[in-house]
Amino acid sequence: MGQRMLMKGNEAIAEAAIRAGCVHYFGYPITPQTEIAHYMAKKLPKVNGVFLQAESEVAAINMVYGAASTGTRVMTSSSSPGISLKQEGLSYLAGSQVPAVVVNIVRAGPGLGGIQPSQSDYFQSCKGGGHGDYRQIVLAPSSVQELYELTVEAFNLSDKYRIVTIIQGDGILGQMMEVVEFRDNEPIERPETPWAVTGHENKREQNVITSIHLNPAVLEQWNRNLQEKYRLIREKEARYELYNADDSDVIIVAYGTVARIAKSVIEKAKEEGFNVGLLRPITLWPFPQEAFEKVIDRAKAFLTVEMSSGQMLEDVKLSVNGRKPVYFHGRMGGMVPERDDILKIIRDIYASA
Repeated sequence: MGQRMLMKGNEAIAEAAIRAGCVHYFGYPITPQTEIAHYMAKKLPKVNGVFLQAESEVAAINMVYGAASTGTRVMTSSSSPGISLKQEGLSYLAGSQVPAVVVNIVRAGPGLGGIQPSQSDYFQSCKGGGHGDYRQIVLAPSSVQELYELTVEAFNLSDKYRIVTIIQGDGILGQMMEVVEFRDNEPIERPETPWAVTGHENKREQNVITSIHLNPAVLEQWNRNLQEKYRLIREKEARYELYNADDSDVIIVAYGTVARIAKSVIEKAKEEGFNVGLLRPITLWPFPQEAFEKVIDRAKAFLTVEMSSGQMLEDVKLSVNGRKPVYFHGRMGGMVPERDDILKIIRDIYASA
């Protein structure tokens, strides 16, 4: 690692994207992620990149589609209602197998909701908010340092698999400031792009980027190819953190900002004689089901904690598959789970065991 800087989370994302070789950014302002666009507007022209504030989120995602089709590194960012407007474009990107990075600094909903932090876009990102049988890699940082590191990784994964990769943060992560240590040289992995739409001077076959296949047999085979790619990603790219989880009775499952709160819960629970651990998904998709296999025999129960009505809860229950009880605590509307409330649930779990 090299240079250390005190940075806001949104700014760390933008700086990481530039260091990862992003040369095009298209977006539209919305709280609480607008600093990403501000940073890109200042810095991209200095590295011969292009910043463009589109007339809408719909326009921005289609600009991403066009620029990414040339094989260059492209990013857009928004927050929940803006990401909703991008869904058709995300489906087109998936159907055309075009790589791009999309940042969602989640705010409370539904509708315009509020500008406070939330995790209620889990379904939208992980289950496919647009139409068709498609998937996106979804990375969930829990610190400003991880916002930087996982943004670089997002570009590498997008290029490797020709897929959209989502950085899923929340209003707290986007706005908070922490010291970030940047690498002197980024681990940039750029595969060849023979599929890209570029000038070819009649030296190769013409490339066409499209997601329309009117022959149903052809479209089915195209979908089978996509599903095989998704299977490979599930096999190779699931990521997670296990914290104090080797011999814990209760495992908290949480990601992003809530995982930070969970670690303080674990320390307080230890003072009360409770042995509590944390399973933190770093990839929300692919969901790290194998992490549960490492703790399922020892754990007596799981407690999912989210800033939502329980969207990740479904994947936790599928991973546990009825073998142990799964409890839930969630806050909505921009409210953040509190340590003492989580501790009360842990006490109740122990009392009922």
